[in-house]
Amino acid sequence: MSERTAASPRTVLLRRGEIHSPADSFATAMVVERGQVAWVGSEGAADAFAEGVDEVVDLDGALVTPAFTDAHVHTTSTGLALTGLDLSTAPSLEAALAAVRDFAAARPNDRVLLGHGWDAARWPGGRPPARAELDEATGGRPLYLSRIDVHSAVVTTALLDMVPGSITRADEPLTRDAHHAVRAAAFAAVTPAQRREAQRAALARAASLGVGSVHECAGPDISSEDDFTGLLRLAAEEAGPRVVGYWAEQDVEKARELGAIGAAGDLFVDGSLGSHTACLHEPYADAGHTGTSYLDAAAVAAHVAACTEAGLQAGFHAIGDAAVTAVVDGVRAAAEKVGLARVRAARHRVEHAEMLTPDTVAAFAELGLTASVQPAFDALWGGEEGMYAQRLGIERARLLNPFAALLRAGVPLAFGSDSPVTPLDPWGTVRAAAFHRTPEHRVSVRAAFTAHTRGGWRAVGRDDAGVLVPGAPADYAVWRTDALVVQAPDDRVARWSTDPRSGTPGLPDLSPGADLPVCLRTVVGGRTVFVRPGE
Repeated sequence: MSERTAASPRTVLLRRGEIHSPADSFATAMVVERGQVAWVGSEGAADAFAEGVDEVVDLDGALVTPAFTDAHVHTTSTGLALTGLDLSTAPSLEAALAAVRDFAAARPNDRVLLGHGWDAARWPGGRPPARAELDEATGGRPLYLSRIDVHSAVVTTALLDMVPGSITRADEPLTRDAHHAVRAAAFAAVTPAQRREAQRAALARAASLGVGSVHECAGPDISSEDDFTGLLRLAAEEAGPRVVGYWAEQDVEKARELGAIGAAGDLFVDGSLGSHTACLHEPYADAGHTGTSYLDAAAVAAHVAACTEAGLQAGFHAIGDAAVTAVVDGVRAAAEKVGLARVRAARHRVEHAEMLTPDTVAAFAELGLTASVQPAFDALWGGEEGMYAQRLGIERARLLNPFAALLRAGVPLAFGSDSPVTPLDPWGTVRAAAFHRTPEHRVSVRAAFTAHTRGGWRAVGRDDAGVLVPGAPADYAVWRTDALVVQAPDDRVARWSTDPRSGTPGLPDLSPGADLPVCLRTVVGGRTVFVRPGE
């Protein structure tokens, strides 16, 4: 960060804008002092503060909201995707191979070529790259290409040769232990300087999108201890988004030693739907099996009990309905051992939680589980012709990601991207939840916005943040946007009202086709961490 963006004025007055605050639905000004919101109110009342502040920011009609929290991020992988090969928009296998060939030619000094984002389910023919094709495209160099869900990968022969011990050489995407082994070999070739550059790139991108906090979901099968602790140090030393760390290992003391607030995040109970490794009660529609189970209910119970006793959050990656059932059964068993009130107070988490039933939704509410979910998954893979329908059939696919049912049951929601699986895109995430492909799963824009701001703070045990009221942390973003609107409370789709009698703070129009807001400035703890050039 430059000296300008890292500056931390003692007191700042923002005026002549629209302040999204439940303290005053019509606020146009805000005072920030010592990293906290000190006051919100009207433009006329702001004059009383003008003489005693260190800086006055003229908003010129801009919108000020709480900064977003992305509740599920893989920071280094996001940065490597930003600086590496991105295949998420490749329209075909041929285009992907051409991109690999060009990337290899442009990076002659890289020890290992890294890429991400291919999705054969969207390509004509549906076939992933063959190893021989990748060997030819790279000229025989080591290459790691993760699928868009990061639960499988294709690699070159040269990378396989770098993996210690024996590993399958079958010409198909690698999953489970084989995938973990090649990913570890590929990431081990990344130098500390490259890793730090990637982390800075990811955090800078987050800040430029109005994201003030990220929940890093790390673990031994995902990154490394050095990667995790290095990221926490970087976030503590440099101005940028806050980083809250989760370490996905059943060793509770290890998580504490590394600086994690939970032995949680991507502690895998199963895999992913796209890679046919999510664990299901009934077989896949396009495969004769039910996926993969990594942890059973007994293992979940033991981990939840240990975390609860240690005062840490537990959390699990669970996507398939059988995996979610295992989590619910395990958490309930832990509650019988250590007490339901203690389990609820710990705010244990479930990441993704895509295949839910009315019974498991009710269990989440009973057990105080937070659903850390990714609405962009539905936008990307939902619908009658999407990947969900290919894997599960249309009827089962319609049941996925039931955000409205979770809210009705009182289940806390925290929204994230799982970046680099889907991009950092907070307003796009809010839009995806409000305009879910299955209408009965839609939530209001206001509820979605809350899940992506205050919900992320509540998921880490903070009820005093993610909202612009006096005493709250001064984590906020300034936006250029069109006129603000208030969604009618009884409307699931897109009737909009600007009636000021509602007393509800307005939000941008996120209906399909509307332009998303542009971030002009992001502030974390009173420190400006991003300013759009020219502003």
